[in-house]
Amino acid sequence: MTIAALGDSLTAGYGLPPEEGLVPQLQAWLAANGDEVTLINAGVSGDTTAGGLSRLDWTLTPDVQALIVTLGGNDMLRGVPPSAARSNLEAIVKGARERGLPVLIVAMQAPGNYGPDYKAEFDAIYPELAKSYETLLFPGFFAPLTEGSADPARFQSLMQSDGIHPNAKGVAVIVAELGPFVAALIASARAAGG
Repeated sequence: MTIAALGDSLTAGYGLPPEEGLVPQLQAWLAANGDEVTLINAGVSGDTTAGGLSRLDWTLTPDVQALIVTLGGNDMLRGVPPSAARSNLEAIVKGARERGLPVLIVAMQAPGNYGPDYKAEFDAIYPELAKSYETLLFPGFFAPLTEGSADPARFQSLMQSDGIHPNAKGVAVIVAELGPFVAALIASARAAGG
């Protein structure tokens, strides 16, 4: 089975040795838990939801049987209106679903410094799309690192010096919680005849 991980620098493994990035650690987690699959790293550092959408058709080659989507962080950092990010993410999810592929959406959350309206609108994108298109939803990429706390000191040791990207230890913490969701995605793909 082949699964494409469509994303930005968080997926690409920015700042980490290749074997310590998200996709290799996730592949190792899956193998250790009995799922022999091939994960394609379709992460491009700096990519927005628009960039991800522009790459969708060549990412979803005929051998791809499921899709993980981790996009939106760069839209938020650039102040892209949530409606534009939503439109692009919806087109990505819809494109995969039209091909009969199960999808796992990995949510992002906006920080409070854009104001409560922006945060509420941005944060709502992911659960609403997951519900509309009946996809799996991982509630927040960074949630495993923060343990429900907004105190940066709690997760500083799990981040690279830029404060934006997790270090190898942080990726391992994320993978431990994300892994079961990807295992569920694999089960969905197998049930769909993948």
